[in-house]
Amino acid sequence: MSADIPQQLVRHVPRALAGLRLDQAMSELFDEYSRNRIQQWIRDGHVTVDGRIFRPRDRVAGGEEVCLELAAERKTCVVAQEIPLALIYEDEDLLVLNKPAGLVVHPAAGNPDGTLLNALLHRFPELSALPRGGLVHRLDKDTSGILVVARSLRAHTSLVAQLQDRSMSRIYMAVVNRVVTAGGRVDAPIGRHPVDRKRMAVVRSGKPAITHYRVVQRYRMHTALELRLESGRTHQIRVHMAHIRHPVVGDPVYGGRQRLAAEPSPRLIDVLERFRRQALHAVRLGLIHPATRKRVGWETPVPQDMEELLSALSEDAAANAN
Repeated sequence: MSADIPQQLVRHVPRALAGLRLDQAMSELFDEYSRNRIQQWIRDGHVTVDGRIFRPRDRVAGGEEVCLELAAERKTCVVAQEIPLALIYEDEDLLVLNKPAGLVVHPAAGNPDGTLLNALLHRFPELSALPRGGLVHRLDKDTSGILVVARSLRAHTSLVAQLQDRSMSRIYMAVVNRVVTAGGRVDAPIGRHPVDRKRMAVVRSGKPAITHYRVVQRYRMHTALELRLESGRTHQIRVHMAHIRHPVVGDPVYGGRQRLAAEPSPRLIDVLERFRRQALHAVRLGLIHPATRKRVGWETPVPQDMEELLSALSEDAAANAN
């Protein structure tokens, strides 16, 4: 695959965004990219609005066609490294894998290498010709589970569009603190925390975010939930669960103080003390295949540490029944 093949992403500005600066409107239309990156693309002439070059501060009226041209450039700053990959599926368009907890998806400050992208470039060097090495979505470092990677430009374009129009389904399993009485829906915007910029929070000025949750099993002071995302904001499940006062077990940022029922079993205490990450696993993924246009999906079981946690919670509940 040639490294200089351009990729065009086209969006139409909805009337609801009328009056915004171009960079602000594009942050909504292309929310898989950072605003700083979008601003740079506008300045470099990679963005046209109805065929014309705009500045980042120019206002949109609504109804315009915004074309973003991405040159597929080799990621020379990311070094290929031999790191094991747990592949679930692969073809000429897609890679589906099971990411373990503890593995960072993309190099960043504090994690310059040893990431999933480093591993992908070692196993599949052709990914260096794709935007972000084919990565279209992420999982937090300490969230485990299923992740899809684009292996072709057509797949990248298709997957980004599916994330935008919500036709890609992502189902998670989580263990949260306290007993959840019934399933529900959290519809609360998420943005940067107003004081601690390293954290996310539910804030009025944030981007729309919707999480659906369903009770799988209740324990004495915990609940296993299945969660479905309508949007894909940073830390969305963790922030939304903390917002409704059911933070994810083990979450070092949003979890707060661990809660236990009276006289917990020694095993449960031990398992919780050793559980050093958020109890969150991406269990199922569904999408429309970019080549066949058929609906496809994959599933991966929860990892051993979460299995051990669920087992300890069940034993604790059984021992204290009646």
